[in-house]
Amino acid sequence: MAKQAEQIKKFEEDAITQTYFEKLKVLISKKSIFAQQVGLLDVATYLQEIFEEAGAEVTLDNSYAAPFVMAKFASPVANAKTLIFYNHYDTVPADSDQIWTDQPFELSVRDGYMYGRGVDDDKGHITARLSAVQKYLATHDHLPVNIIFIMEGAEESASVDLDKYLAKYQSHLAGADLLVWEQGARNVLGQLEISGGNKGIVTFDVAVKSAERDIHSSYGGVIDSASWYLMAALQSMRDRDGRILVEGIYEQVEEPNERELALVEAFALANSESATELYGLTLPTLAAERSAFLKRLYFEPSMTIEGFSTGYLGQGVKTIIPAEARAKMEVRLVPGLEPHDVLAKIRKHLVKHGFEQVEVTFTLGEMSYRSDMSAPSILNVIELAKRLTPEGVAVLPTSPGTGPMHTVFHALGVPIAGFGLGNANSRDHAGDENVSIADYYSHIELVEELIASYE
Repeated sequence: MAKQAEQIKKFEEDAITQTYFEKLKVLISKKSIFAQQVGLLDVATYLQEIFEEAGAEVTLDNSYAAPFVMAKFASPVANAKTLIFYNHYDTVPADSDQIWTDQPFELSVRDGYMYGRGVDDDKGHITARLSAVQKYLATHDHLPVNIIFIMEGAEESASVDLDKYLAKYQSHLAGADLLVWEQGARNVLGQLEISGGNKGIVTFDVAVKSAERDIHSSYGGVIDSASWYLMAALQSMRDRDGRILVEGIYEQVEEPNERELALVEAFALANSESATELYGLTLPTLAAERSAFLKRLYFEPSMTIEGFSTGYLGQGVKTIIPAEARAKMEVRLVPGLEPHDVLAKIRKHLVKHGFEQVEVTFTLGEMSYRSDMSAPSILNVIELAKRLTPEGVAVLPTSPGTGPMHTVFHALGVPIAGFGLGNANSRDHAGDENVSIADYYSHIELVEELIASYE
């Protein structure tokens, strides 16, 4: 608690940090939601203003679905290396079914925490990192490293067109020493997590139409229904232990190397018991033993039914055989698996097993990326974090979540490290999204030290 109080005091007394905290308030107040096509250019323009005021050379490119902002702080040092910060300024909505103590698009402060949509995911990281750049420049004549911020506006919608922007500006970005990922968090032990990857994903809709109209259920013994047909089709693709039964998928999976397995074994905290407690599970987990649980979570693909819809779900009874059934599906991917290829294998599986009437429609896909965290620039981050984080550091080669790391690495070939200012209960995408003020300031200090390490 003493450390937190000290960090809060420094946050409150730091003029530069307070300047950008006020700008964060404005950023939170400006909705920027790609899924609803709300406010993207407005927020991108505001970011352009903020970074130009800070002395950066700024490019705002609105060529594709969401504006792309690139802000460059050049170092006068000959042959200076380059440090990239990747962020996004779009957020998910603050849906009416979410519980917020205060207004989601007004940054509020309570009991040492900041609350607001995007404060962790991901606008708070932008202002914290810019604060660190300005704090360094306030005490030094120049930067020892070139610093480039790249900020996209469609991350929450599979980073639509990010690959096009990266290709367009590849000459500015390739060859950098390190790319710092959008965000990161402290785990439940307070350790700062530094990660180097994420799973990919392919999402798709499946649908069956078995008749022109719903049928009286008296025919249930002689007429098949869309409901049973689709349920049987889905059941054919996964066994009761959660293993995917689609032929050819596991043969393409790139197995983790010894260092990647060792990092997860040493630092991952998730297990069967913690998942049961966290989510109030009433069904057993699909893997109970710790090493099997972690291997499944971090290094293996998974198939999930996101939603299933068929028939009559209103009040009372309606005795019908439903003529239509549909479901939303996903497969979380690991290295070796490509979204469209996985979907092609699923279509082939359905036909092979007699479910050719299932219509499969691709919705989105992202590749996966994983790092063994051994690049020198990543090892430098780890050592800096250890010195500045009394609670300790947890190094992970990947995360169970999904993001465009593969897209960025494929385009730029730059080592990537993800760390940030979130906490184990930051509630990203939920009500009362939050970050600790102490963690916010600690992130500023770590980024400032990272810049100084290039002197």
